[in-house]
Amino acid sequence: MCSWCWGFSHTWNKVKNSLPSEINVQYILGGLAPDSSEVMPNEMREYIQMNWHKIEQKIPGVSFNYTFWDSCTPKRSTYPACRAVIAVKNQNTELEQTMVKLIQQAYYLDAKNPSEDDVLISLAKTLDLDIKQFTQDLNSESTQQLLSDDIALMQSLGVSSFPSLVLQTTNRIKSITIDYNNPKLILNQIIT
Repeated sequence: MCSWCWGFSHTWNKVKNSLPSEINVQYILGGLAPDSSEVMPNEMREYIQMNWHKIEQKIPGVSFNYTFWDSCTPKRSTYPACRAVIAVKNQNTELEQTMVKLIQQAYYLDAKNPSEDDVLISLAKTLDLDIKQFTQDLNSESTQQLLSDDIALMQSLGVSSFPSLVLQTTNRIKSITIDYNNPKLILNQIIT
C-alpha cells in the first residue's frame, strides 16, 4: 500500500478516462514491502505519518484517517494486499482495480489493516467472488509467483518509486513524469 498512490488515484482516474482507446493500460504490482509479522518500528510509523501530512498538503482533497495508528498494529507488509488483488484478478479481471480501491479506502479512510488476511477476505466478500477460492488463492504459491513476476517486470522497466507510469510502444519504453495535480501534463507526455 503506497500512500502516494492513494494520493495520485484521483488524478490517475482523470488521465485514464481521457486516454485514447488504442492505449492499453496494464497494472503492475510493485510489492513495496515483503511479508512480515513484525510490528512496524516507531521510526517507520513516524515517517509514514509524515508522508501522509505531506500528501494532504500537496494534493487537495486527499485525506487519511490517523486513528489507524492507534487502532491497529501496523506491520510493514504490503505483499498480502498485492496478493489479494491478484486473487481477485484470478476470478474476474474487471474487479482488479475495484479491489485496489477497496483496500486503499479500508486502510487510508477506515483505519483497517491491509496486511491482515481477515481484512482482505472481508473486502473480497463485498465483491461477487467465490470466497473459498479467494481465501485459498490469497497465500498460495501460484499467487506469490504472479506477484514475483510483476515485481520482476517492474524492475525490468526501471521502476523504482511509486506511483510510476511507463509508456511502452513497439520502439521504446518511456517513463512518464507524475504530476499529482495536473492530469493534462501527464496526458501530453503519453499522447505526444
